[in-house]
Amino acid sequence: MHVLITGGAGFIGANLTSTLLRDGMHVTIYDNLSRPGSQHNLNWLRRTHGDDRVQFRHGDIRDAQTTAQALADADVIIHLAGQVAVTTSVVNPREDFDINALGTFNVLEAARLSERNPIVLYSSTNKVYGGMDDIEVVVDETRWRYRDVPRGITEEQPLDFHSPYGCSKGTGDQYVRDYHRIYDLRTVVFRQSAIYGPRQFGVEDQGWAAHFIIATQLGRPLSIYGDGKQVRDLLYIDDLVRAYQLAIARIDSVAGHIFNIGGGPDNTVSIWHEFEPLISALNGRPVAAPRFADWRPGDQRVCILNIDKAQRLLGWTPQVTVARGVTQLWQWVADHHAEIKGR
Repeated sequence: MHVLITGGAGFIGANLTSTLLRDGMHVTIYDNLSRPGSQHNLNWLRRTHGDDRVQFRHGDIRDAQTTAQALADADVIIHLAGQVAVTTSVVNPREDFDINALGTFNVLEAARLSERNPIVLYSSTNKVYGGMDDIEVVVDETRWRYRDVPRGITEEQPLDFHSPYGCSKGTGDQYVRDYHRIYDLRTVVFRQSAIYGPRQFGVEDQGWAAHFIIATQLGRPLSIYGDGKQVRDLLYIDDLVRAYQLAIARIDSVAGHIFNIGGGPDNTVSIWHEFEPLISALNGRPVAAPRFADWRPGDQRVCILNIDKAQRLLGWTPQVTVARGVTQLWQWVADHHAEIKGR
């Protein structure tokens, strides 16, 4: 089976590529290496698995012809490439659209016209649900929480794209779904939430858990947008990789489905008032106080994804607790200061 991963040198892509290579699959990375850290991830893959096994093709999903050529012989296409930050989309909405909406359309057309009838797995986001203003939230001492949906929002939650990023990713989300209905393409959409783990070069506007850990270890200042009580369901990268593997293995029964893929109600944390004690304990002393600023556009006070559907149809549930995952990410950052500084 030939698996092609767009954005395969990114954080999720590098971890997924490494696992699939260990499983003996033929994997091609299709990436333009524009994201900071992607070249480091590609170098790591080559050191780990050998130059002969890491197949790399430089290309951009915005280029329809090059993308079609790269994807033509793939049996599985895992579409991870994208613009990943809400703040960046607000500053440059046209580029965000070109990458996330048009780029995804190019990937789907390449798959539709392929003679191999490939599986297409798409990395969507919880941001397609927008601010979820219809769901009541209340605030406690250390966190916001849903008043009436303790297990989190299901895939039936109405879409409400809030921010150019939400619009562009939501456009891709719905195109991927509809290409199954209209063209019988074997697609699956993962609406992902707060993924974290090794090889994540987190920055302020994306990858917050890794960013907080990197900033703490390197003595860099931190900013919190909002009150620090906003809650996310963290999902460790190994658990996400396993979800992709299960979707491939069960494609005959799950094609056309959309899944929430997050830590779920058992792996929630508020981004400062509950996360800070975890990293302060690992740090051996309190983390320096952050600068607090206004809420950012489209920021959700609570985002907890109900993952019951994935448990039921994929046989998937997260295995890595927040405490264990954060500890493992802390250690990876500690072991890779030079690489992180040079990204």
